[in-house]
Amino acid sequence: MRYPRRVPDLLPAMTSFSLTTRISLLFAAVAALVLLVVGLFVARSVDRHFIEIDRHELTGKLDLVRNMLAQGSQETLPRRLHDALVGHHGLVLVLAGPDGTLLYASAEIDDPEALLAEPPGLALWRVNDRDLRGLRETIPSGGYVVAIAQSIEHHQQFMTEFRQLLTLAIGLAALLTAALGWAATRAGLRPLREVTALAAGLSASRLGERLPETQVPAEIEALVGEFNAMLARLEDSFRRLSEFSSDIAHELRTPLSNLMTETQVALTRTRTAEEYREVLGSSLEEYERLARMIGDMLFLAQADNRLLVPRREEIDLAEEVARLLEFFEALAADSQVHLTAGGTAQVVGDRAMLRRALANLLSNAIRHTPVGGEITVRLSLSDGLATGLATGLATGLATIAVENPGATIPPEALPRLFDRFYTGDPARRSSGEGAGLGLAIARSIARMHGGDISVESTHGRACFTLTLARE
Repeated sequence: MRYPRRVPDLLPAMTSFSLTTRISLLFAAVAALVLLVVGLFVARSVDRHFIEIDRHELTGKLDLVRNMLAQGSQETLPRRLHDALVGHHGLVLVLAGPDGTLLYASAEIDDPEALLAEPPGLALWRVNDRDLRGLRETIPSGGYVVAIAQSIEHHQQFMTEFRQLLTLAIGLAALLTAALGWAATRAGLRPLREVTALAAGLSASRLGERLPETQVPAEIEALVGEFNAMLARLEDSFRRLSEFSSDIAHELRTPLSNLMTETQVALTRTRTAEEYREVLGSSLEEYERLARMIGDMLFLAQADNRLLVPRREEIDLAEEVARLLEFFEALAADSQVHLTAGGTAQVVGDRAMLRRALANLLSNAIRHTPVGGEITVRLSLSDGLATGLATGLATGLATIAVENPGATIPPEALPRLFDRFYTGDPARRSSGEGAGLGLAIARSIARMHGGDISVESTHGRACFTLTLARE
């Protein structure tokens, strides 16, 4: 048996630090890198400046030697050169005649010939364990060879102290940047701490709290907005769940109370077989009502959790509507209600689900249509974009409109018609006319087929419109 090999942790140990610490260290590293680059640039600039100073100094001394060669004899030249160089500490000079004869050499130079052999131009020389910047040139007018050099020890000492000071400054700047970055990051991440604190204190009684969306950084504004939106969704879901639980308890209590009352009455005295049969028949009606209610609630729960997957088959909605109208013909005749249908439409979906949704709409329309009224079912096709749990994205819509006369529905009640257990009229609950789940089931089926359901009620007529994705 092969066991999975443990993947090594490739992330650095820094990942265990807090976000504030990581950002602060990043600030410090970036600041140190920037200061280091700037320091190197400044050091190079200072070094080039010293080179130019030495070049200017050596060029001036070379001009002095030219003037002396032009103004006096070679016998007095060494003395005059010595007098001219008095006080110029660190400056050395070697002069050779056209024939290579050494005319003058500074006393501190052990090997003057080595300097005369240096290549022409400005360069660094090492003389008697000292670093010099030297200039060797040949004077064209007389053929004299001059090698003149200036000590750069004071330059080197300055650059050493400058680099030490730069290193210290970079270190202190990095520490200061880390400290200031930590403070700035901690202040900038305060909304995140507020989100954490609010999330830690969330409970069923505090879902109404929200984070302030003003005066927050732009990077966190979207997070705060989404967090508040999540809280709003949780609050709405919890409210609906609480109402649903309360409605379930209320709806189940009524049939159970009826069953208990009938049973207690039946047991108060001895009854005939016919009387017991009536009690059992009445109890059976309540059991059937409970079974339908439990089945409807189970369907809605599965639909909400996307546990129901609609079948995919070609459906002619006109044929399905005709069959349903034929089925409801007897019920409509008892209420003296006329049923008519028109139009054609085809969809791809679950035949049983769509038949159930249409049956719920028709039974709801028959219940609310006055005697002698007429219920009209209209089918149509249209272009559009639909989204649904099962179909994803689809183009093209099929529309089923069920219109019936009746009392005008109040505008404030329209949004709640598709809520579970909402019946509008409290008298309907006690009469056992319906549990208020039919329209909620119709909406769930419509959404599973990439559509939705809506209602309009004006001038004593109500129109429920069911839209479905055609594919």
